[in-house]
Amino acid sequence: MKKSIIVAAVLIVAAMFTCSAFAADAAKIGIVSFEKIIQESSAGKVMQKDLKAKLNELQEKLQAEEKRVKEMSAALEREALVLSPEKKLERQRELRDNADDLKKMKADYTQEMKILQNKRMNQIQKDVFDIANKLGKSQGYLLIIEKKVAGVIYAADKVDLTDAIMKEYNSIYAQKK
Repeated sequence: MKKSIIVAAVLIVAAMFTCSAFAADAAKIGIVSFEKIIQESSAGKVMQKDLKAKLNELQEKLQAEEKRVKEMSAALEREALVLSPEKKLERQRELRDNADDLKKMKADYTQEMKILQNKRMNQIQKDVFDIANKLGKSQGYLLIIEKKVAGVIYAADKVDLTDAIMKEYNSIYAQKK
């Protein structure tokens, strides 16, 4: 008799916990693709256009400097037989210095592009995170994660908030301009 009362009590307690677990609100989880926002949003397209223009400008400067170094090298080869040993050494040193300056210029430009890209990406990311926070709070999301960073392999389309965030971001970006 005691066993049947204990078993019944355990079943009643288990039933109470099970019912409360099923009655809880469904967890709303959202996914955002930052990569898609960079590629398709107004701000992302402007950033890509600006970066491409800056890259082209820097590449033109590098090409002009490379041409100048090649011309110096060709001139040295042509005049090598008629130059005095001191003058030849001086020109070789100038050529080495210019070649080293060219390498440094390439490294500086690469670094400048990385800094510019990171600065612009961080600004867009900050704006997108602010919008995602507002959207998450207003629509009762428990969690919103970035698709690539979180390593999401599959997510249903209904939890993908990228388009909604991009729409909001485009309207905010248009107002800023």
